[in-house]
Amino acid sequence: MKHSLPQATDGTLLPNTVAADAPKVPAFDDNELIRTAAKVTRDLNAVRPMIYWTDLLASAVIGYGAMIAAIMIESTGLAILAGIISVLALYRAGSFIHELTHIRRGSMPGFHFTWNALIGVPLLLPSFMYEGVHNLHHMRKRYGTVEDPEYLPLALMKPYTVPLFVLVSALAPIGLFIRYALLAPLSMVIPPLRKLVVERYSGLVINPEFRRRSPEGEFKRQWYAQEIAASIWAIVLLTAVATGFLPMKAFLIAVAIAAGSVVLNQIRTLVAHLWENDGEVMSVTEQYLDSVNVPPPGLLPALWAPVGLRYHALHHLLPGVPYHALGEAHRRIAEALPKGSTYYRANHTSLFGLVAGLVRGSAGQASSTQSGTTS
Repeated sequence: MKHSLPQATDGTLLPNTVAADAPKVPAFDDNELIRTAAKVTRDLNAVRPMIYWTDLLASAVIGYGAMIAAIMIESTGLAILAGIISVLALYRAGSFIHELTHIRRGSMPGFHFTWNALIGVPLLLPSFMYEGVHNLHHMRKRYGTVEDPEYLPLALMKPYTVPLFVLVSALAPIGLFIRYALLAPLSMVIPPLRKLVVERYSGLVINPEFRRRSPEGEFKRQWYAQEIAASIWAIVLLTAVATGFLPMKAFLIAVAIAAGSVVLNQIRTLVAHLWENDGEVMSVTEQYLDSVNVPPPGLLPALWAPVGLRYHALHHLLPGVPYHALGEAHRRIAEALPKGSTYYRANHTSLFGLVAGLVRGSAGQASSTQSGTTS
């Protein structure tokens, strides 16, 4: 594991730390950080529905409006600009799927349904693909282990893994059409295929070893309703293209915009963590340090890490704080803790620096592995 907690200049361990060569058990937590973060943000846990609704609806209107403009505008330059705006807006709207997994059901009546109707089903990414999966990533003893569906030790893998991780996401729209237009209907009458679809193709995961369990209870009803809606939508779209009702140009532009949003999210995922854990159980503080904050004054993270995702490390520390309160939570914690404390060690400055660090880390790991093999 790469993250040991602070040491004194003579190498002795400070309180609540472990040596780098200690047995593979969770390190002691920085209890001051955990207590302070909980104390100063106690009043920030309530969601503000007006912010959620306004943000989602505005993002959806801008996203789809810009998509229509990209399809209809004759000027190539203006069409590309409209496409970029559409990618950013729909990416922001799509990012609310993360909030759906954390807000309590009933706190905003109709929000889950509206998000799926506006974003989830049209983009073939209904919320059941994330709900019931993402919460496993936050489980204390699952994070960073082989049981975490959203974790890969990318910093410890081959250098080509990093660009491949991003490039493969561009094919997501094709995979989603196959999943919903073909596999979903067939799986309803072929039980072995259904098992495969549920286990392997029903979750937004990056861990290839993860296998999803079949849904139960009320969630099963929600899953099936969303899946049927997405399946019908995929079949209707493909039929419209095949019959000429939907022009191929319009379809390809829409697919390119959807792919752009997925690629942007994959790049954001690439730097959401440092990906340095080798599969062992981590303490809360270690999980925090393996995650990334990109706080102000930088402005670009508001575009590539929207809806509070620029405070991803803080979110792992306080998963109950809604996205609109994370900025205030960061300010309060930073004011309450001294410079140089553990809290500041998860703060980073830019996307490019994080990607470069990940590439260097994987290249260094590959080099050391090769040296060890040949020695």
